[in-house]
Amino acid sequence: MEIYKDLDSQASKEFNKLLNSQLSKINIEEGKIIDGKINKITEKFVFLFIEGLKSEPVLDINELKSMGLTDKIKIGETISVLLEKIEDRNGEVLVSASKAQKIKGWDKLVEAYEKNEPIMGKITSKCKGGCIVEHMETGSLMFLPGSQISDKPLKDISHLMNEPQKFALIKLDKVRGNACVSRREIISNFKKEDKAKIIEKYKVGDIIKGAEVKGYSTFGCFFSVNGELDVLVHLQEISYSRVNHPDEVFNIGEKHDLKVISVDMEKLQVGCSIKQLSPDPFEHIENYELNKIYKVKVVKLMDFGAFCELEPGLTTLLHTSELSWTKKNLSAKKMFKVGDEIDCVITEIDKEKRRVAISHRLTVENPFETFEKKYPVGTTVEGVVSNKNDYSIFVKIEDLDVDAFLHCNDLTYLNNGEEELTKYKKGDKIKVKVLEIKSSDQKIRVGLRQTQPDPFDWFKDKKINQAITVKIISTDNKGLIVRPEGCEMDFNIKKSQIAINSADSRPSRFTGGERIDCAISELDLDKRKVNLSIKLLEEIEKKEALEKYGSEGSGKNLPFSSLSKDLEKKGKK
Repeated sequence: MEIYKDLDSQASKEFNKLLNSQLSKINIEEGKIIDGKINKITEKFVFLFIEGLKSEPVLDINELKSMGLTDKIKIGETISVLLEKIEDRNGEVLVSASKAQKIKGWDKLVEAYEKNEPIMGKITSKCKGGCIVEHMETGSLMFLPGSQISDKPLKDISHLMNEPQKFALIKLDKVRGNACVSRREIISNFKKEDKAKIIEKYKVGDIIKGAEVKGYSTFGCFFSVNGELDVLVHLQEISYSRVNHPDEVFNIGEKHDLKVISVDMEKLQVGCSIKQLSPDPFEHIENYELNKIYKVKVVKLMDFGAFCELEPGLTTLLHTSELSWTKKNLSAKKMFKVGDEIDCVITEIDKEKRRVAISHRLTVENPFETFEKKYPVGTTVEGVVSNKNDYSIFVKIEDLDVDAFLHCNDLTYLNNGEEELTKYKKGDKIKVKVLEIKSSDQKIRVGLRQTQPDPFDWFKDKKINQAITVKIISTDNKGLIVRPEGCEMDFNIKKSQIAINSADSRPSRFTGGERIDCAISELDLDKRKVNLSIKLLEEIEKKEALEKYGSEGSGKNLPFSSLSKDLEKKGKK
C-alpha cells in the first residue's frame, strides 16, 4: 500500500497513467452504454462481466423484471447497461439497465422525429389532458394530447387501450427528455390520400343528389356526401333571399341536392351551391305586387317567426309581429307546421337588398279599425273585465278580439283609483266610454268614471276669489280636508292657507264637523284643479273693510280703532 500514501509521487503517477491506458484500450467511459454478460445469478442480484472493469457490476433482478427482461436472466445472456460510475465511494461499479433502455429509446425517437417517420406504440393509461403512450420497441413513455387522439371527438377510447398502433412524433424536448405524439395525424394522412381520390371524381357543374345536413357555421352549412366527403355551402349560396344563419333554412339530418361550383385539389375542398339549382326569382320579381294576398309554404319554424317560400328559391321571413293583430308574443310553432300553405300579404320588395317582407295578419281586417268604425270616440259600450294588473284593467268589448285599456284613475271621480281597482275582478261586466283610439299603435283607451256625472261640474259657475262654505271632514299636520256644501268631492286646505296670523294657522284648532267659509284661490276646469284658502278670504274681507272704513293706521284713538280686528274675528265665526 506504499504506492497510495503519496498520490503525487512518481510511482502513483505512473500507476494512474497505466490504468488509464488500459481502460482506453477497451473504450470504457462513464455515461456510455456498454454490454455486459451475465456470469452469476443470485436470489436478488445479477452479476455482469464487463471487460476492462476491475469489479463486476451488480443489477437488481426486480429492475430487469420491471423492464420485461425476465427471459434474459440467464447465465451468458448479454444486457446493455449505462455506466454511471467506474468506482463509487465503496469502490464498486454503478450501472443501470433501465436508464440504458431509456437512452436507447430516446435516440430512436430522435432518429424517427428527424426522418419524420411514424413509430409503433400503445396507449397504456389516461392522464390529465390526454393519454400516456408506450413506445413498443424501447418502452419509452410519451404524451398523447386529447386533441390528437382522433380527427373527431371520442367519448370512449377503451377500444384503443393497449392496442399496437402507429403514432406521429409532433414534438421533442431534448433538454427535458419529453416526447409528444399524435394519432390524429396518422389518421388524417390516410384520409388525405383517400380524400384526394374522392375529390377527383367531382367536377364543376356536377349535381350531388341527397346530401345530408351535417352542421352549421356562421359562414355556411356543411353537408355529408355519401358519408365519404364533407362539402360547404356558403351562406351566400344557400338562397337568393337574405339568410342570416343556416339554421334559419336547414335542420340537421335534412337532405338536399347540391351543385358543385368549385374544386380545390390543394386544399382538398369542394364548394357547392343550392340556389344555383334554380333560376334567380328576383329576375321576375315584378310578377309580385305589394299589398296583394299570395299563398306561401312554411319551410322552417323559428322562435321569432316562420320562413316561408313564395316559390322555390324565394324564401322570406314571416315575423311573429305579423302573425296577429291582437295577440302578443305569439308562437309560429303553435300556429303552423312545416309544409303548411298559408295566406300572406307582400308588404315590401327590396331588389337591392334582395328582400321580400310578408304579413299574415294583413289578410284579415284590422280589428282596431273595425272597432273605430263601430265605436268612435265618445261612445259608451259594454264590456267584460278580461285581465287586470296593479294599475289598470283590460276590457274585452263585445265579440271583437280586442282589449281596451282602462287606467285606475279613470275608474272613479271620488275615491282613490288604486283602492277602487280592488273592487273589480275578472269576468265583471262594466259600461265604459271610449276615450282614445290609435289603430296604428293598436291601442284603445276607455274610462268608467266618464259614464257618470262629474262632481267637478259643481265649480262650473264658480270663479276665483269667490267665497264658499265648506265642512271640515278631518285634520292632520299638513292642513284640513274639507268638502264644499252641495259637492261630493273632498279638497285640501294647506296649513299655510288656514289664517293670516301664523299663530292661528294650526289645524288642531278644528276638531272636524265645523262649517267654515273660504275662498277659491285657483280654479282650472280643464285640468280639474281647485285650491281653497281661508287666509285668502280673510285678506279679501280685510281689504274691503279698509276700503270702506279708512286706512289701517287712522283713527286709532276713536271708538272704532279696532274695527279691522273685529271684522277679522267676525269672518272666522
